[in-house]
Amino acid sequence: MQNGSTPEPPQIPPEDHVFVDNVKKSFGPTVVLKGITMHLRRNETAVIIGGSGAGKTTLLRILIGLEKPTSGHVWVDGEDMGAMNERQLNRFRQRFGMVFQYAALLDSLTIYENVAFPLREHRKHMSEKEIRDKVVGMLNLLGLENKEERMPSELSGGQRKRVGLARALMLEPKILIYDEPTSGLDPQTSRMVDDLIEETRDRFGVTSVVISHDMASTFRIAHQAFLVIQGQVVASGKPDELAYGDNEVAREFIAASGVAPERLSRVDKQPEPGEAAVRYHAAGSTGASGNAS
Repeated sequence: MQNGSTPEPPQIPPEDHVFVDNVKKSFGPTVVLKGITMHLRRNETAVIIGGSGAGKTTLLRILIGLEKPTSGHVWVDGEDMGAMNERQLNRFRQRFGMVFQYAALLDSLTIYENVAFPLREHRKHMSEKEIRDKVVGMLNLLGLENKEERMPSELSGGQRKRVGLARALMLEPKILIYDEPTSGLDPQTSRMVDDLIEETRDRFGVTSVVISHDMASTFRIAHQAFLVIQGQVVASGKPDELAYGDNEVAREFIAASGVAPERLSRVDKQPEPGEAAVRYHAAGSTGASGNAS
């Protein structure tokens, strides 16, 4: 059914937070997405992997309503985003938080003003005291105590990622989308960002969708992974299923990344007070989480 009409909702499993239903996207004669179907489950981390030109960025823009599919539908909590007008979409987008590749902080504003920005734009009824309490409380939760008057240039890469996450959480979204969150980071900081993604999912009860080409990160955090090549999902499942399953394309893609899956796997455990919700082990040793410095 074409966009603009209101289709009958399909039978969507209750655990699906987002159902991408045969989404196709063309720009003129160029076909970018060729029929993407994904079940993104509630309170899990889904990682969408693929090389440059695979269509990941276009898919991300469709997920958050910045582009409409040429055909197909994106259902969020059983609602069809493609059937919404711009006013409805603007309200609906507040269910999503976006964490950009390089944090995308405004360099001329303090950390406090960067994080307060969504509240000033969308919560105009809030008093200045309410805004300050919320911003400072979130910064403290994410290990950025007493950083609110700093400028972005005074923070490390890992700290800027945390500020970007704090800003994304201001409107209390139920879905967090991360665009290449470990791009440009050293291996240690990348592992800390992985921990942060999973701590955030557990602490705030959000569904995480990660756009990435980082296979090591995928094995650490993904409950399910989707391999997109030339606008199509060519493999999906748990990372280990992609690495050791029958899909030759997935096995070759992972092998080409240089990651040894047997040396890097996800470990779930119940957190102790003050601990991260998720640990991983790499090369036979247990990794520890901490604040990215």
